[in-house]
Amino acid sequence: MPKQAPQMPDDSSTLRAFGVLELVAHADGPLSLDELTQLCGLPKPSVYRILGTLQRGGLVQREPASKRYCIGARLSRLALEVMMRSPQRARRHAILQQLVAEIGETCNLTMLDGNEVLYLDRVETSSPVRVHLAAGSRVPLHCTASGKLFLSQLSDSQAATLLGPGPYRRFTENTITDPEELQKALRRIRSEGMGTDVGEFLEGSVAVSVPVTDAQGRVCATVAVHGPAPRVTLRSCMDFLPALRRAAKAMAGTMVPQAAEAGAKAPAASNPAKPAKPRAAKPTRAAASKRSGSAAARA
Repeated sequence: MPKQAPQMPDDSSTLRAFGVLELVAHADGPLSLDELTQLCGLPKPSVYRILGTLQRGGLVQREPASKRYCIGARLSRLALEVMMRSPQRARRHAILQQLVAEIGETCNLTMLDGNEVLYLDRVETSSPVRVHLAAGSRVPLHCTASGKLFLSQLSDSQAATLLGPGPYRRFTENTITDPEELQKALRRIRSEGMGTDVGEFLEGSVAVSVPVTDAQGRVCATVAVHGPAPRVTLRSCMDFLPALRRAAKAMAGTMVPQAAEAGAKAPAASNPAKPAKPRAAKPTRAAASKRSGSAAARA
């Protein structure tokens, strides 16, 4: 549940509905009608009507078993479009350009979208030998550096919901297909704070990713480097870690710039909340369900 509920406007039904939508989006998990009513301070029948409108519009959805509300597929798509076309995209691209100029290999900015990794942006190395992909590409979770980093921040049950029962799809001889073996790899990644991929998705490619955290300390994106072997090895990628982490810290500043600036100017709160432990941004249940039921080039 959100630590602090946004102030609910009382002069506009549209803004009241948006306030309820914010509560659903900010929550760590699905919320019940009673919880939402308590948080927003509106009459329960009003909250119920608002949720019905949002549900019909695809902005929220209700879990059949628990009747709790979470974000809907339409809102998830909108969030990704906002990130892809944010005014901060030029700043993010410049950060990637500077990183590539420093380490000399292709770098990506990625986010979790359902049970896939989405490439928000990418800057290619000048070398003619490279792994060719583009912004907007989607890649699997269980066999990519960024994907495994996102998975490492989830609980076992959350990861299982996204990936299914296994065995997982094999892309190369190095792909981890066994659920138990993958969980061991995820525990190591969680302790190391970085994701790795040595030929697990594409033969002859090596990748390393580091987390980008938002203002609440959640892992909302990754910065990753990858390239072809033998020019790029896991050992050489370790030399890139300081630069990758500097870039990730700079990227974090582009995620909520206005909030960060406001926080810098505002007086300190009398009872500041303890910072949350890093965790991955929650995938949309709609996307996860779609992937398991059926399911901004892959790599």
